Amino acid sequence: MKTRHTTTLRVLRAIALAGGAVGLAACQGSGLGGPGFEDPMDLDPHTPTPTDVEEPTPPDPSIDPSELEPTDPSDEETTGPVDRDGDGYLDIVDPSGEISPEWQRELDGRTIDYSAALRIASLRLRGTLPTLVEIRYVAGAGDRREAYEQLIDQMLEEPAFHHRMIDYFRDTFRMGGGALDSAPIFAAQLVAEGRDFTEIFTATSGTCPAYDRETDTFTAADCDNGVPEHAGLLTHPSVMRHYASNLAFRRVRFVQEVFACTPFPAETGANVDVGGAAPYTAPWDFGSISGEDNGGRVDFHDTSSVICANCHATMNHIAPLFGRFAEDGSWQDDFVVTLPLDGAPAAVRTDWLPDGERTGWRFGVPARNLPELGSALAVDPDVDRCAVTRVWNWAMGHGDVITSVEVVPEAVTQPIVEDYVASGHDLREVVRAVFTSGDFVSF
Repeated sequence: MKTRHTTTLRVLRAIALAGGAVGLAACQGSGLGGPGFEDPMDLDPHTPTPTDVEEPTPPDPSIDPSELEPTDPSDEETTGPVDRDGDGYLDIVDPSGEISPEWQRELDGRTIDYSAALRIASLRLRGTLPTLVEIRYVAGAGDRREAYEQLIDQMLEEPAFHHRMIDYFRDTFRMGGGALDSAPIFAAQLVAEGRDFTEIFTATSGTCPAYDRETDTFTAADCDNGVPEHAGLLTHPSVMRHYASNLAFRRVRFVQEVFACTPFPAETGANVDVGGAAPYTAPWDFGSISGEDNGGRVDFHDTSSVICANCHATMNHIAPLFGRFAEDGSWQDDFVVTLPLDGAPAAVRTDWLPDGERTGWRFGVPARNLPELGSALAVDPDVDRCAVTRVWNWAMGHGDVITSVEVVPEAVTQPIVEDYVASGHDLREVVRAVFTSGDFVSF
């Protein structure tokens, strides 16, 4: 059994636990409630089939484990993650740097094996092992790379690939089955038809399609949930229903974690002392979100344990855009999401933002409505990088970039990201690029 050494960094994610304050209840509250409630963002609904799972690889006694996990010398005296910059969060490895010399030596020691890559690619792209004819075709080819790439191109045209894309987006969106299949099917349709994948945020029609596995046919259909203007999955009724919560914060998490590939806090600026144990680090003004001191019923300015505003500075500028979707995903004329307070009162705009403060995707990127939010996502480089990262991790057999914290260094995927943008955001081209990359065929 060959061992694949890839360039994904496993990093440590800090989870702050606190309770008691109303502000923290808003941070943690589910909005769905009830004993045994589980957050769909923390569940994986897909049970792998035997063809999805590769046999475990026994450790190679010739490889020194210390060389496979390069460490920062500055961490030698610590027993776990630390907070060196004093922002109240455990430090996360920066994924944007160049590949370290230690990792580069490991990568240089790999060998290309197109036969082994064919087996894995077939399992990923079709859910089945390659045929004996295909195995012999690659093994006996004068140019094995050309033969291998021909078979990859063939797989991308097969109905089985479309099935696998639906499963891929079910896993990515953490939703599927019945009416919950519509969003994954729409995403898979964009890939299968080679369309601009940013339509996932901007499409004004055809966002609730159906798929017939017997005939391999996507049938376009419009969502009918009363929105003034559709904006891809940002207005999709099944997504809005699946991620209903207090103050629409789970809908915001869905967008941030699935499409930007980072947890909150999503933005950082200069450290500002706001009277807490840790500094305020978001680029927005501390008073740009609501608190008990400026008219809010939930105190997002609370500093008694963690600085809630570090996350909510961004969250509160996005959440009002999703606040008019009811629990069934239908659009209403006024805010209908509730607060985590006694009686579950309906939210008003000043529960998120003070009067006069505009909504936006990021600091300096205003978005007055969901179509404008979709337009902002469509041109965000972090969103482009996230789409490539997710395909990379799927191909390489790694976990989710959020739940498993499998972060890919930008130096590894940047050429594919650039080609993805140049192709007009054709995600099928990303799939091909990853499965034919030197990293994928090297072991």
